Amino acid sequence: MNTKERQDLHVHFMMQAIELARRGIGLTKPNPPVAALIVSEGKIIGKGLHKRAGGPHAEIFALRSAGRFAKGAVLYVTLEPCSTHGRTGPCTQAIIQSKVKTVVIAARDPNPLHNGRGIQILRKAGINVIEGVCRQHGADLIKPFEKWISCGHPFLTLKLAMSIDGKIADSKGSSRWISSEKSRKAVMNLRKGVDAILVGAGTARTDNPSLLCARKEKPFRVVVDSRGILPVCAKLLNDPYVARTVIATTARCADKKFNQYLQKGAIVWRLPCTKSGLVSLDHLFAELGRLGVLHVLCEGGGALAYSLIAQKQVDEYLFFVAPLIIGGSASVPAIAGQGWLLKSAPRLIFKGYEQSGADIMIRAVPCR
Repeated sequence: MNTKERQDLHVHFMMQAIELARRGIGLTKPNPPVAALIVSEGKIIGKGLHKRAGGPHAEIFALRSAGRFAKGAVLYVTLEPCSTHGRTGPCTQAIIQSKVKTVVIAARDPNPLHNGRGIQILRKAGINVIEGVCRQHGADLIKPFEKWISCGHPFLTLKLAMSIDGKIADSKGSSRWISSEKSRKAVMNLRKGVDAILVGAGTARTDNPSLLCARKEKPFRVVVDSRGILPVCAKLLNDPYVARTVIATTARCADKKFNQYLQKGAIVWRLPCTKSGLVSLDHLFAELGRLGVLHVLCEGGGALAYSLIAQKQVDEYLFFVAPLIIGGSASVPAIAGQGWLLKSAPRLIFKGYEQSGADIMIRAVPCR
């Protein structure tokens, strides 16, 4: 087998490992999703997926699956193996004991305390280590973890469902349904992969959403409510998952309302406010980070979208653009606020697009 064929084989198996790792998205916080494969003579003889924090890591599952046949085989893992004692033992030790011949890694551990350490230990033990195979795919898997470990804040995805002329509701406030059924299902799938769903008080009051998804451990439902205007009869405060509801408010919220939210069983934070009296988003995301939230999906309205963009909190944009025109100065824009002059308007980089029913889903990131 020549070098090109060997590289192609590594890519082939690493992409399978990455696909397997995606099944762990949303289930492992505060750990990142990780998967591993063990390959011998071109065949997969062991698989492993990290399923929950505190449980065995992907490499351990894969080694158990392969058993004694792991000796002399190739281990593919989407993230650099851990090398320290935590809630589980170091994976590097188990890998060395298994006597695998080669370890192929997609991405290094972004934790500065661990970055490169596992690789160094394996190489010192005489194991051939190949890193950077499908590096970008591996890095994409752990973006929320990477941000959280670097600054303590969660990764924020801003989702905007709009007409082709940038409206999220008509002049009467009606928005059901701008997006296609397929796009709405896509958003439900997005919810399954995040740790929290963020909305503004206006959206929570007007739409009265439940913000649930088909997952055993529900994401936190976070309402940015500077003045305490969310009614105590809201679904978010009266369903079996009220303990997963977070209300972020300020000193502008009356004590009576604050206590009513607490009595309902919600988590309520009085946070510092901006000069305009709104919840400080920096303080909110710091608190969410301390709660172990790595990835937030914002489904709020135009006012919250503007605040997030203006305060440079957005890490990723998802635009669901429907093929209809609403028009009119009284209709509701996707992004409210005072806007920007062209020379200072936030610039984005398109990362991809795809058909979503009748709509187009566009993925973009800030140009920083």
